[in-house]
Amino acid sequence: MIARYTRPAMGKIWTEENKFQTWLDIEILACEAQAELGVIPKDAVRVIREKAKFDAKRIDEIEAEVKHDVIAFLTNVGEYVGPESRFIHLGMTSSDILDTGLSLQMKQSADLLLKDLSLLQNVFARRAKEFKYTVMIGRTHGIHAEPITFGLKLALWYDETCRDIKRLEQARDTISYGQISGAVGTYEHLDPFVEKYVCEKLGLKPVPISTQILQRDIHAEFLTTLAIIGSSLEKFATEIRHLQKTEVLEVEEYFSKGQKGSSAMPHKRNPVNCERVAGLARVLRGNAQAAMENISLWHERDISHSSAERIIIPDSCILLDFMISEITNVIDKLIVYPENMQKNIELTHGLIFSQEVLLALTKKGMKREEAYAAVQNYAMEVWRTKNNFKEILKSDSNIMKYLSSSELDELFDLKKSIRNVNYIFERVGLS
Repeated sequence: MIARYTRPAMGKIWTEENKFQTWLDIEILACEAQAELGVIPKDAVRVIREKAKFDAKRIDEIEAEVKHDVIAFLTNVGEYVGPESRFIHLGMTSSDILDTGLSLQMKQSADLLLKDLSLLQNVFARRAKEFKYTVMIGRTHGIHAEPITFGLKLALWYDETCRDIKRLEQARDTISYGQISGAVGTYEHLDPFVEKYVCEKLGLKPVPISTQILQRDIHAEFLTTLAIIGSSLEKFATEIRHLQKTEVLEVEEYFSKGQKGSSAMPHKRNPVNCERVAGLARVLRGNAQAAMENISLWHERDISHSSAERIIIPDSCILLDFMISEITNVIDKLIVYPENMQKNIELTHGLIFSQEVLLALTKKGMKREEAYAAVQNYAMEVWRTKNNFKEILKSDSNIMKYLSSSELDELFDLKKSIRNVNYIFERVGLS
């Protein structure tokens, strides 16, 4: 069994300490690039690198007075560096460190989320193989359709997780850009070399063109991708919730010793983890909507996006990290009841083989319309009477003109229904 969610790594990425450290790294690298160009003395860079640090509480104090977070940060760093601090932020604007730093944090978050998804993928693969031939009823519109296996359901989720990984890899690539181009993106007071140098050192790419900021369609793509992944997780969770209903009970979330399901009803064992994931997916979609609203800004920039981003980007990364861990734990420890799956298959007294009978009759020469009417007529009778579908069919001399008793028996064989499971597994990559 894997451990429950305890990793603080994602939250750490979005702490004030890490944000300020990222800003400081960018400023120091920019100074190094300026020294390479001969704009500032190399001795000054050495002093800056040795002395530059910050105190988050002190930055808050300064910001309370100046009402500007980057100025407060630079002021605090300058208190440590001394006279050489005049070379810090030379020719730059606030967004040069804000946006480049944000890209780095998002890239770091994507790396963690990809590790999370890889773990979930592995759990799906293991459990899909475990229940590869565990037969259950397939449902369409919530109504019994034809047999599938629980392994196929898990293989489907494995395949969707593969797509989610590809989506996130693309989104990580999209967000892995930085910019240090000055007040309106023209490099008026900066050599483009500074941007190139800083981005390469941080593992980012210089954006081809910017204004004062990176364009927010980049961020919208990232958050929309997180919302899609969250919606996948909600889909998995919702299916488990349906299958855990008391009258279905084909699977069940693990219920630990000492766990309580209800303050009023001691018997309750509720799918609380899946319900939690379903609820949080709504938050991710709401955050993605806000990110799309942030795309449209005034001219070269405004800051209407900034306040929303301070909430939606960290929250979405942290939420999805938690949600993937929750679903991974649910699937890893999911209790499966094959005997209930079999019992539920038998609830409709053989009706799930109606298409097998229809096709067999048409292959034997009966007109399709006639065959459909005959099979449906008896199917409706089974719904009313709960009699055995196969036995009713055997009592019809017209149907038995086309099919022998042994041929009819073969049509009601579950093994026939799942004969292509291995083929599907191979196509999914789970052979």
